[in-house]
Amino acid sequence: MDQPTYTVPVAPEPGPPPRPRRYDPLAVALGNASLLGVGYLLIGRRKLAVTAALGTVVLVSALASTAAWGYEIAALVWWVAVIAHGWFLASRGTPRVSARGQRIVAVCVTLPVLLAVGLLRYDATRIGRSVGEARDKGDCAGVFAAQDKVWAGHRIADAPLSARGDEVVEDCRRLGTAEVLLDSGLRSNTEALEEGFGILASVLREPGNEQTVRTVLDGFLDGLPTNSPCGTVEITDWLRDREPTRDQLDRSADTANRVAPGALVACGDNLLKGSDWETAKARYRQLLDEYPEDNLGNRARAGITKATQAIELDNVRTLLSGTADEQPEYCSQPAKYSAAKPMGKGTNRALYYGNTEYTNQLPGNWKAGDAENAVAIVCVGETDFGSSVETCPYQARDSGAVSYVTFHKIAIPVRVYELRTGKLVSKRTIQISGSSCPSIITYYTYGTDDTPPTNRYVTESKSDVRNAFRPLVSR
Repeated sequence: MDQPTYTVPVAPEPGPPPRPRRYDPLAVALGNASLLGVGYLLIGRRKLAVTAALGTVVLVSALASTAAWGYEIAALVWWVAVIAHGWFLASRGTPRVSARGQRIVAVCVTLPVLLAVGLLRYDATRIGRSVGEARDKGDCAGVFAAQDKVWAGHRIADAPLSARGDEVVEDCRRLGTAEVLLDSGLRSNTEALEEGFGILASVLREPGNEQTVRTVLDGFLDGLPTNSPCGTVEITDWLRDREPTRDQLDRSADTANRVAPGALVACGDNLLKGSDWETAKARYRQLLDEYPEDNLGNRARAGITKATQAIELDNVRTLLSGTADEQPEYCSQPAKYSAAKPMGKGTNRALYYGNTEYTNQLPGNWKAGDAENAVAIVCVGETDFGSSVETCPYQARDSGAVSYVTFHKIAIPVRVYELRTGKLVSKRTIQISGSSCPSIITYYTYGTDDTPPTNRYVTESKSDVRNAFRPLVSR
């Protein structure tokens, strides 16, 4: 029986062992300094390269979005860490070599990155300096112009510095809002004043905003006094009542004290012209109470006098309202008008009320057109029989009966008030003389009785009426 035959393969002779790969630690470290994982690519560590690049993206995104110092420190630590790690990997277990090609690649990638970062940080610093200088000058327009030059590259290269510029811009925007509110406050909107000063106070609490706040505050204070004196008074009252904050905002009270006296007097004058006499008096009185040493005090006192006299005149006119043929309320409740002339020698022009049958016969130069130019108020009562003058017989035409008729002076009770004081200066009954016993008298009869009345008034003339009234108004 035949035996099987086996063939044994012959192993090839072993070749020379593979040469170990050698890396340049400096090139790897330089490549990783780009934060793009280039060093890891040089040693074939693709996963590490991707991880390094992703880590850089995450840190840069967080830094740009938050501008926190912690993320900037983390980015620096990350940069040092990937450099050191690349150096370590390239040096581990193999002799160090120098690879010119690897170094050139690393430098070509890393140098532009570092140069760009350096230039952007320098430019961000320059912009930040411009923002700070503009703020120190109180120039918010300059702040906006400088910070507008910041772009994404600056925010990546130097996020905290760019963020500080954003904060300054935000403060200026808030001051812009305060400026609008204060401008509304100049139109007597005290609610806007309160809100505007609140914003100024909050911005002032942030360091470095002293000049920008000063600029806005000065712009507001330069608007005082406004074209409306009474509106200015409302503003100065609010500023003086404002709770002190022990900072530059308290300068507003100094401006209020400087502006208020003139505004109070001018406001009082305007109110006086507008017949708002009580409020005018209050404004004049406010000046005397709050600024007793001010040189406008005499004008305020004169204003109080004018307002008081205007109130008196208005009251007198109200009491005198009605018809001239009736006695007005003034005759029972007299009031003074202190601006009226006192009764003196000569003819004192007066206003006459009641019994116009006789007062209408008085000359025009005895009468005043209005209480404003009157000296006296004469209240004239109803006519009555005065002293008898003469008794004469009269024969009735129809019956022939003889009757005796007595003629009397015309008696009229009068009261004279001096308008300046409202005091009663004369209370008497005047008697008007006239002719008596005419040849024929006319009268009306009722029924069969044709007897004439036994008492009749004399027939007065204008001169008789004037002679009776003259002692009342002439001295």
